[in-house]
Amino acid sequence: MQTYACPTKQFTRRSFCLSTLMLAVSLHGSSAAVHAQDVLRIPYVADIGTFDPDNGFETGAVSAINNVYEGLVQYEPGSTRIVGLLAQSWEISDNGLTYTFHLINGVKFHDGTAFNAGAVIESFGRRRDRGLILSYFLANVKDMRAPDDSTVVLTLGHPQPSLLDALSSPWGPKIISPVALARHDNGDFATTWLNEHAVGTGPFKLAEFKRGQRYVLERNEDYWGDKPFFRQIFISIVPDISQQILQLQAGAIDAVPINYPFAQLTSLPAGLEITAVPSMIPYDLFVKPNSPLDDADVRKAILAAINPALWVKDAFGEFASLARSVYPNVMLDPINPIRFPTDFEAAKATIAKHGVVNLVIGLHSAAPSYGRIADLMIAQLALIGVKATAYVLPSGAAYNLKHDPNPPDLLLTIAGPDAAHPENQAKVFFTKDGSLNFFGRALPEADAIVEEAGQLTDVKKRDALYERAGQMYFDAGIVIPLVDVDDVVVHVKGLKNLGLRPVNPPGNIDFATVRWGP
Repeated sequence: MQTYACPTKQFTRRSFCLSTLMLAVSLHGSSAAVHAQDVLRIPYVADIGTFDPDNGFETGAVSAINNVYEGLVQYEPGSTRIVGLLAQSWEISDNGLTYTFHLINGVKFHDGTAFNAGAVIESFGRRRDRGLILSYFLANVKDMRAPDDSTVVLTLGHPQPSLLDALSSPWGPKIISPVALARHDNGDFATTWLNEHAVGTGPFKLAEFKRGQRYVLERNEDYWGDKPFFRQIFISIVPDISQQILQLQAGAIDAVPINYPFAQLTSLPAGLEITAVPSMIPYDLFVKPNSPLDDADVRKAILAAINPALWVKDAFGEFASLARSVYPNVMLDPINPIRFPTDFEAAKATIAKHGVVNLVIGLHSAAPSYGRIADLMIAQLALIGVKATAYVLPSGAAYNLKHDPNPPDLLLTIAGPDAAHPENQAKVFFTKDGSLNFFGRALPEADAIVEEAGQLTDVKKRDALYERAGQMYFDAGIVIPLVDVDDVVVHVKGLKNLGLRPVNPPGNIDFATVRWGP
């Protein structure tokens, strides 16, 4: 059995580590007495900012929110296939402008209010019209009608084949009890109350919200669909991954959902196992304008040095795959995958001829994977004579790089989309007005192809155009896709059906599907 490796160079550090280990064992002793098999204990690295499904871009808590609230449609676990949720069926008009949803009957909100089409209209209107953070999901919906209690009709301003993906997104619009919205609207559309309270239709109810401490979900015994296995989900806030690992080994929690060190995954202690699935977690480099990579020859040499095929196994073992395009592999399977140069000697000769090349890499996060990738690329660049350094950007700084007077030459970030349609990748990260076009770069001819692709319903033709535009962004030195990393959860043996979804941020276990099993 693997033991936790404590630092031993100083007595004080050893004493701290031993104390920590004793604390974990104590936690195990105290929790074992009260832990029931129908209670799932999950740690979060970061606190929940808001439980309001319309007004926050939560990542770690997506599954908790989506098990309390439900939308009309969703992505099937382990897939990008769209299936009904509160809508049992739907039709799309021939002109692509009208979507008619037929709702499931007999559904009730957690406060006993009946779910109906009027509740959908009110919730969708709140998100679209009240200036909330996630209003953009419904920006193209120009009219909403409820012909009867079981039917919702959405009319778009222009055809949007990505609409169903937007509605299926983990951050897509959810339905909130209209009674709760009215009761707690203090002139703020209930945003203050919904930060820490919730009334949805989902398989779980929000039973306890102790900011910075714990969150408790209770099974909705009156749920309209399949009942969850677990009676209660107990969520604790444990920012330090080493502490999470200690608690998992001591039996105080049931999983480490994210950031378990990849180097340790091949030698887990007895009693633990891994669930890993392909995911939309692409690590990309975004390139600032007027960097050394503007020189096509220098860029070719740098690409040869940082070729992810040279370091992906060292960074992620078997839990990552080489990026095949500027889109996640799960989203789009390109006909002609992006290729990195491989002539190392030619790269060295180019840099020697060019003269000194210095690069600064900004890391979006202090998460270990960022530093590991940067270290490996820096070592590779040194082999061809390029001097590179890396630093962790301050929180939120990546979103302001286009206005930064001294930005890094490269931004290393996870460029994960908010839905599985290629439009949600291209129009967010690559086109001129993309909200996460970090350096504000523009390639009008590629943007025009993206616009054309977004109108197509023929997936093969659509993807061919997106692939073409993506290759243009790459060839222009705007973005460099590196690797797609699996969603990896380390948990107690016997935990099954975690319900991980490719579009979800990593580690978001679906509490409605997870269970103990053989």
